[in-house]
Amino acid sequence: MTYDSPAVLKQFSDRVSLAYPLLADEGSKVIRAFGILNTNIPEDNQFFGVPFPGTYIVDAQGTVKSKYFEDDYRERFTAGSILVKDFGLLGEEGRELTTKHLKLRTWASNTKAYVGSRVTVGLDVELLPGMHVYAPGVQDSYKPIDWKIQESPAWVTLAGSYPKGRLLRLRAINETVPVYQGKFRLTREVVVGQPKEIAAALTPDRELKVQAWFYYQACDDKICYAPVTVPLDYRLYIAEQDRTRARKSQPPTTSSK
Repeated sequence: MTYDSPAVLKQFSDRVSLAYPLLADEGSKVIRAFGILNTNIPEDNQFFGVPFPGTYIVDAQGTVKSKYFEDDYRERFTAGSILVKDFGLLGEEGRELTTKHLKLRTWASNTKAYVGSRVTVGLDVELLPGMHVYAPGVQDSYKPIDWKIQESPAWVTLAGSYPKGRLLRLRAINETVPVYQGKFRLTREVVVGQPKEIAAALTPDRELKVQAWFYYQACDDKICYAPVTVPLDYRLYIAEQDRTRARKSQPPTTSSK
């Protein structure tokens, strides 16, 4: 929904072949009712009436289940990221890697993004039978897993989400520690930078390669193996922004009589 007229929305929808409806809120009545009018824009500005950009997730009964808003209008949650966060849908395909102790699969909520896109990246881990790795928060000399993403001016990495580990009793040393076994998933969000910030990192094909690493020490019932660091990467195609402006009104129809 936007503050534009139905004519403007139709021009845009036809040009980019949208397959879903757009709602026109001329006069910003609904925007005001929701309390999301962008008051940072002066009333005499041509863009006055726009909302703070955001997304509401509404169920079949009309109840708002969640909402996503950003302080910076240049940054936006992607639809893919919201689908991952709210509905647990799997992101787009990535790479699969196998070590002596586990299998890894990288994925992203979107492989096509724009400047300012807030993308969820993920790492699915499947340990081989009988293996365990240590969860964050483990004490003493145990080495917990760690998932790092390289720092860069081209993106901002937000804090990661780690599932809760289960307590495992180590009978040989009579201790109980938090571990992961079987399958588990790690997720975090990456915010793509603005044009000047990503320029040096983009390839000629407009690919942004986000480097990462997964660190772990695997153990079985008898042996703790040497720690392993697995290099990873997430590849995003950064599409050009659509800056074509729609006309305020349709041109008059002429007759050839």
